[in-house]
Amino acid sequence: MNILKEEIILPNGSTLKNRIAKSAMSENLSNTSNEPTPQLIEVYKKWAKSGAGLLITGNIMVDSKALGEPRNVVVENRENFEILQEWAASVKGTETQLWAQINHPGRQAMELINSDLKAPSAVPLKSGGRKGATKKIPIALTDNQILTIIEAFGNTALILKDAGFSGIQIHGAHGYLVSQFLSPYANVRSDKWGGSIANRARFVIEVYRKIRAQVGSSFPIGIKLNSADFQKGGFSEEESMEVVQLLSKEGIDLIEISGGTYEAPAMMGKRKKSSATREVYFMDYIEKARKITKTPLMLTGGFRTTSVMKDAVASNQLDIVGIARPFAVYPTIGNDICNESKINFNTEIRKTGIKGIDGAMNIIWYEAQIKRLGKGKAPKPDLNPWWVFLKYSWLILEQKITKPKK
Repeated sequence: MNILKEEIILPNGSTLKNRIAKSAMSENLSNTSNEPTPQLIEVYKKWAKSGAGLLITGNIMVDSKALGEPRNVVVENRENFEILQEWAASVKGTETQLWAQINHPGRQAMELINSDLKAPSAVPLKSGGRKGATKKIPIALTDNQILTIIEAFGNTALILKDAGFSGIQIHGAHGYLVSQFLSPYANVRSDKWGGSIANRARFVIEVYRKIRAQVGSSFPIGIKLNSADFQKGGFSEEESMEVVQLLSKEGIDLIEISGGTYEAPAMMGKRKKSSATREVYFMDYIEKARKITKTPLMLTGGFRTTSVMKDAVASNQLDIVGIARPFAVYPTIGNDICNESKINFNTEIRKTGIKGIDGAMNIIWYEAQIKRLGKGKAPKPDLNPWWVFLKYSWLILEQKITKPKK
């Protein structure tokens, strides 16, 4: 029996049909008004047939004035409720759950399409792999603004639940706003939102509580959390463990572990030698986390061979295997894994057109593959990354020109 095919019951009582999940990837497939498009829905119809038990969407922003990318979907009201229902229904008849990842970029909002950058503290980004990253100094959020953002998370979650999504994931990793609050490098506040790890974790705890109050006890809520920021003075592994314990006590249903920020992008391949030799990026951390929580754990980053996935679950190191980029070029990957295909996805991906390009262009290249799926086309492993980058640059300009004032 392939252990990856076994179902898992989450703390809230809902069931995932197997241990394979598509982790969130940026699709960048809204229209210029940041509404979901038919192409985005078509992508998820394909992934719904992939064999995965769980699909997690890319960034859905809670505020139209804070975008991480030009074509992020924004859900802050019910104006586009019908197409949200269509998106949620893309998994109908497959027993696959579709969770919406909700997010606020904070200081990682793209300056070209956002008039102001807001963050816990007025600490600018360093240059790094983030597309559109700048060194502009963000405006420190006031207490009232923080409370408004917490309300926005709850409001967006309720809308998505009502639209028919199976669950919600809070994006608490990769240097976005939740991650910024957790980091002592990005958060130098001296009030109740900063200082000790208990204070820095207050924002994510309040976001979780607000969402839970809106969606009820039987609706799944998960989080994507950094194992560490991997930068000097940032969120440490020890602090991450404390946040895992805090969220577990609150009753969260699934904790997905990743790591790094766009200033120190561990999630894009920069990892310790011990992790590299074991294929998976953050396995050392997940083994420690397993000892301090009974909450289901999902690990994303580096899984490429079925045998490693099976061993990780069978040894009780984790509960769910998270896979992201291979889904863009192998849209049937869930079935391939469950049927124990002998494909080594790591080897195959090295044959694609991304060889030798950097982190930012790497992300854009995968987004282009997702767009091909949305247009009913097959992935194109030899797609020219420079052509993709030029087209993406035009999207940024188009968004800046056409984005309606709100």
